[in-house]
Amino acid sequence: MNNDLMKIVEETKKLKTLVLEDEPETNELMCTTLRNFFSEVHSAVDADSAMELFEKHSPDIIFIDIILPGKSGLDVAKEIREINPKQIIVIVSASNDMGNISEAVKIGVNNFIRKPIDTDKMIDVLKDIVADLKKQKKNRTKIFSITLPLDLYEQVDQDAKGESISKNAMIIRALKHFYNL
Repeated sequence: MNNDLMKIVEETKKLKTLVLEDEPETNELMCTTLRNFFSEVHSAVDADSAMELFEKHSPDIIFIDIILPGKSGLDVAKEIREINPKQIIVIVSASNDMGNISEAVKIGVNNFIRKPIDTDKMIDVLKDIVADLKKQKKNRTKIFSITLPLDLYEQVDQDAKGESISKNAMIIRALKHFYNL
């Protein structure tokens, strides 16, 4: 397995996914493929069961077919987007309908995969998703300030200078050690 693929798997194995595909063979193929990448793979063949699984399992990524019996995949994507505006949604479709594609863009889906599903394309999409998740995680850091007693501040300052790192880095290291992170 090449190094890039190993890095993708390392990241995606921490995640859960949901597949909404009404064609049994395609659903099974997608789920089988995705089990190589994700810690949990949930499968739905219609909109109602997909929404139940979404609410029950809170998947990190959802793969949705556009053309479904009853409610369309785009309607499901819109409903999910209303519940969780940051949900990662990947549309999977054989349709070339520009109306569907422009609607998906309006909804704000994260990516598209054309049927028949190509493994290389799936890996490219997963690579993009991992990059997006890393960006989101980086942007989720919190800013806080602390007040230290003067003797502790001087000790942190002295230790930080001794290691040529910032005082903030020294405090973060101590907090990580304290909390076993």
